Amino acid sequence: MATDSNILVIDDEVQIRRLLEITLNLNGYKVSEASTAKEGIIAAATHNPALILLDLGLPDEDGLSVLGKLREWYQNPIIILSVRNSEEDIIKALDTGANDYLTKPFRTGELLARIRTALRLSQDKTGAGSVLSFGSLIIDLAGHTVKQNHNLLKLTSTEFSLLALMARNSGKVLTHQYLLKEVWGHNYSDQTQYLRVFVAQLRKKIEDDPTHPSLIITEPGIGYRFGE
Repeated sequence: MATDSNILVIDDEVQIRRLLEITLNLNGYKVSEASTAKEGIIAAATHNPALILLDLGLPDEDGLSVLGKLREWYQNPIIILSVRNSEEDIIKALDTGANDYLTKPFRTGELLARIRTALRLSQDKTGAGSVLSFGSLIIDLAGHTVKQNHNLLKLTSTEFSLLALMARNSGKVLTHQYLLKEVWGHNYSDQTQYLRVFVAQLRKKIEDDPTHPSLIITEPGIGYRFGE
């Protein structure tokens, strides 16, 4: 990763900030720090970081509120680092605009991998057109066609809408509620079994081995992550 990638750490724990600063510097990243919500929002506006690591337990304002404010204008990836590990908290953060969520204590190797993925996908989307490719899978958003190993796949309009939504957000965890609302509408937001049926159908068509999917990954109790 290029050494000009600046990462902003918003966390009130000194030990966590020191750990992240050392780890990120050793891996070629520049690091900015903030210990409060107010400082974090100012730093994000001042430095325009390539990615933000955000703690939810800030002293002056809840991290979810900060996330919502940042998402009003900040387009780059935001990864949540928090001791909160309930499905409800994770889902709220993802629905509010977080790209990823790691619970403390976390493994630095996993964090670095998530950072690399988020930055790569962010850079890919900057120049993204209407054709998305994932290995041998080619999705033409404008033409509403999908090819696997150069073979045209027959997808229903609903299957294509679901696949296109996940592919446009590749690498990001999308909650059941978000997918249902976006594809089927608000009245279907609690029909998770309905979603599972369509995901199973898609996997049969696009996965090399539907029983061990490599493209549509299940995040248990939360939703799905799309990508290789």
